[in-house]
Amino acid sequence: MATQWEVVIGLETHAQLSTVSKIFSGASTQFGAEPNTQACPVDLALPGVLPVLNRGAVERAIRFGLAIGSTIAPRSIFARKNYFYPDLPKGYQISQYEIPVVQGGQITIQVPANEKAGKEAYEKTVNLTRAHLEEDAGKSLHEDFAGMTGIDLNRAGTPLLEIVTEPEMRSAAEAVAYAKALHGLVVWLGICDGNMQEGSFRCDANVSVRPVGQEKFGTRAEIKNLNSFRFLEEAINYEVRRQIELIEDGGEVVQETRLYDPDKRETRSMRSKEDAHDYRYFPDPDLMPLVIGQDWIERVQSGMPELPAAMQQRFADEYGVSAYDAGVLTSSKAMAAYFEAVVAKAGTANAKIAANWLMGDVSSQLNRDGIEIDAIPVSAAQLALVLQRIADGTISNKIAKEIFATIWDEKADDEGAADRIIDAKGLKQISDTGALEAIIDEVLAANAKSVEEFRAGKEKAFNALIGQAMKATKGKANPQQVNELLKKKLG
Repeated sequence: MATQWEVVIGLETHAQLSTVSKIFSGASTQFGAEPNTQACPVDLALPGVLPVLNRGAVERAIRFGLAIGSTIAPRSIFARKNYFYPDLPKGYQISQYEIPVVQGGQITIQVPANEKAGKEAYEKTVNLTRAHLEEDAGKSLHEDFAGMTGIDLNRAGTPLLEIVTEPEMRSAAEAVAYAKALHGLVVWLGICDGNMQEGSFRCDANVSVRPVGQEKFGTRAEIKNLNSFRFLEEAINYEVRRQIELIEDGGEVVQETRLYDPDKRETRSMRSKEDAHDYRYFPDPDLMPLVIGQDWIERVQSGMPELPAAMQQRFADEYGVSAYDAGVLTSSKAMAAYFEAVVAKAGTANAKIAANWLMGDVSSQLNRDGIEIDAIPVSAAQLALVLQRIADGTISNKIAKEIFATIWDEKADDEGAADRIIDAKGLKQISDTGALEAIIDEVLAANAKSVEEFRAGKEKAFNALIGQAMKATKGKANPQQVNELLKKKLG
């Protein structure tokens, strides 16, 4: 019998904190500046300079710790992580090792259904080991230097929060669901801009396999610097296949660091994996221990936003939306704010239709134009009026989609855009029974075959007749009335 394998995944995520200056210096963290124009003497490790801890970076770490239900260490220390690389001027990185600022915590994830694999959607809680503060290294530039490597130290000293999970994920799908949940949370909290293209949020995946039922972990490989959810999923899936094939062919997995090549969709060896002792950690003598009192924690707590989980529950309680819908609506703070603004104008009675529109037509248009919800050209008030006109029977859902698309393309700024377009194009729904009966009579006369098929028991023929009636009214007929009148006339 073939061995059944279990996948074991742990993620280390680097979230660049949204401070305007670096973690141990006053240099700017702005992205995109000319190389080496945002590197001060501290970042360059010039003789005689000393690091000064950025209070804002600490407060962002506290905010994250509070959001995940972790323990905020009352006393933590910074350590020197020693290694040599051209983009690390000091020859060491200031990080935290033995006592991190954030200890423990949990993040609940929603793993989507996989129809091909026959798996339903499910919820899972991922435990975090720690989150610690550290500085980023510089950047090596390999292009345009005629066989040489350029060094840009603008990024050196940028504040990072490294967030480490327990090895509890069992598939690439779970890892991606976790990464998306974490990404959404740090952006929601305002501690990271989440820009993966600029490297503000990147993951390292520790992947191993073991026979099902075995308690001992297999030898892991670490895949570095995955800066998209797609790359994360592809890299893990490839690495799992590679390790299983290697073991089944009689080989052994080597503990190493690997890189993912998105063009070839494969991982390749980068270097043998170092252990903690290879970095010779020791407390940084230039930095005092970080002491965080309860009063500081309470001040940060007082400025915390409503968290996604609490908002999801409130949406379910106040607006009657499903748990899944509430999760989608709180996928970003901007989406949640837009939804609540629409409901405030359209009324709580229209909350469910508002949710459906945001997850359907609105999301579709956003994806089509490649923009985020905070750049949507249709205001909450404009969409609310469209929904109100559906609710009061002025227009059909089909016509509403047409009006919404018109407002979107016009980038109209008047709140009453929906009413203006309805009047200008004559889009009011036909609800007059007499007028509808006359149209239906014409449809029945012109579609005698469908009438005959319906009376012979073919239900599809009835839908065809409804379609013809809606076509005859250019989509302006009240669908419910058309349905009722057709049934009445067909006996």
